Amino acid sequence: MKPHTSLHTVELQTVSYVSGPIIFVDQALGIHSGEVVEVVSPDEGVRRGQVLEVNRERAVVEIYSGTRGLDIASTRVRLSGDTARFPVGTGLLGRILDGNGDPADQGPPVMPEAFWDVNGLAINPAVRRYPSEYIETGVSAIDALNTLVRGQKLPIFSGFGLPANELAARITTDARVVGHEEEAFVVVFAAMGITHREASFFRRHLEESGRLNRTVLFLNLADDPTIERLLTPRLALTTAEYLAFERGYHVLVILTDMTHYCEALREVATAREEVPGRRGYPGYMYTDLATIYERAGRIHDHPGSITQLIIVSMPDDDITHPIPDLSGYITEGASGRHHRRGQSLRNRPAPSGVRRRVRAAVRPPGSGPVDCGGSGPGLGPVWHVPGR
Repeated sequence: MKPHTSLHTVELQTVSYVSGPIIFVDQALGIHSGEVVEVVSPDEGVRRGQVLEVNRERAVVEIYSGTRGLDIASTRVRLSGDTARFPVGTGLLGRILDGNGDPADQGPPVMPEAFWDVNGLAINPAVRRYPSEYIETGVSAIDALNTLVRGQKLPIFSGFGLPANELAARITTDARVVGHEEEAFVVVFAAMGITHREASFFRRHLEESGRLNRTVLFLNLADDPTIERLLTPRLALTTAEYLAFERGYHVLVILTDMTHYCEALREVATAREEVPGRRGYPGYMYTDLATIYERAGRIHDHPGSITQLIIVSMPDDDITHPIPDLSGYITEGASGRHHRRGQSLRNRPAPSGVRRRVRAAVRPPGSGPVDCGGSGPGLGPVWHVPGR
């Protein structure tokens, strides 16, 4: 991830407080929420960060690589005047990146075709296309009971200790759009908070399957900075948006494990000394998750699509826990469940409107009209593709 450079540089040496991955900057005139900054440590090392909040003349800055070694007296904050942007392009296909978007496969830097804002833009409801043309995952429980439709978002709720990562890896290599094999279909895979063993498994599985050249792999390890975990899914979705809406690819985005993401969100909220919500998670977690899940969809007059498959580990196998509970609300309840009983993937009933939409998506051509009923796909504010 790289900010745009400027000939005009502003530095602030007014750090007043350090807490976890967060620093507080006083007299922060001219600083903006969401702005990318460079934090210069006492040994002249440079770390990247982003402004989370501006309250009058005090700014809250999160530092991606942590605050170890920083002190209040000599730490400087250098402003960039721009938001976080990620260099995107078709050269990302076949590459393995870390959670910060830097190459992790000992390959050369990616030649960017554009720099896109990592926060993305939601899709205008008026230009959304109806989800259709189901994606065959190779997992019969999903294909038959909770069909994954192109442009949809589908979570899989897993009990801890079950092979959710193996399931995600299998779908990565086996997924295809039935009847449209000649169209460009790629996978963007983002793993958050995984161990080195799991990262090695994903690398080896993709290399042995021969699908690595059609995949972009983001790996955020458990020993990486926690704050980096909040960035990883946004980098993956920014890559997917460019491939889908600029290059016409059909993109399947697999996010695992969103529970690790939410735990990182809670840790940052605690460092900011915010009032906790349910079970200590921040009250805005629903909104934060929606900014990720609602980036799936299809757009009129654009051939590409973004489909999300989300792995969510249920703490204590509790489906009423805030993370699976809110994920189910945002994704319209069309959810799979990887259940401990019998080590099998079992279906969680979806609302009738969702079931009717799935049946409509998989009906063979020429079988006549179907009453899809129910509400439409997930909606958000505005996406304007040209001139992004």
